[in-house]
Amino acid sequence: MDVRERWKSDRVQAAIYDFAVNDPTISRLGARLLWGYDIRHLWRSIGALEDNTTLDIPCGGGIAIRGNPRHVAADLSRTMLHRTRRKRAPLVPLVPLVQADINNLPFLSSTFDTCVTYNGLHCLPDPRRAVHELARVLRPGGTLRGTTLVRGAGRRYDALIALMRRRTFFGPTGTPSELHQWLTTAGLTDIRLTTSGAVTGFTARKPTDIEDAPPPSIR
Repeated sequence: MDVRERWKSDRVQAAIYDFAVNDPTISRLGARLLWGYDIRHLWRSIGALEDNTTLDIPCGGGIAIRGNPRHVAADLSRTMLHRTRRKRAPLVPLVPLVQADINNLPFLSSTFDTCVTYNGLHCLPDPRRAVHELARVLRPGGTLRGTTLVRGAGRRYDALIALMRRRTFFGPTGTPSELHQWLTTAGLTDIRLTTSGAVTGFTARKPTDIEDAPPPSIR
């Protein structure tokens, strides 16, 4: 089973991950012990989301859903979407849930004011392509924000990332400099990276004037 199929089809893995992420104590301790990460960075990023047209992928169990009716929650895993529907029941009638592949998004270009991808890029077979797809569906002036595990933060973290990749839980996790390059070659600017332990948070903007943007290079 490759990494894409695992996250799409493995119901047990999806349930364990979702339970851990949605439990405040487990998520805080797990993030600190496993990755040296202060998970308050994640909550602050989610708290800063505006009530505009937002794509949230992979949405997991719906941690970023806050009742914005223009928030689209998408995930490759039907199990994750079912858990989102159950856990966020009061909010789900307002929020479309879509099964979608982040590497081949079913949305027109320049659709969303904001795209968010929390804890997802390191689980993908081609994170660079995913960044380009997110940039494609962003409107000019729109913002991409997210978090991802990165290599290069320390031997212990790198060993654990390598183990998770061998078990097909992770894809080809990048370094902070590689993440910056993915964002740049997708045509995004105003890039800001914030690293805590083995996790890097990022924001980037799609230029309003496309002629002033660096040329994108997807393949």
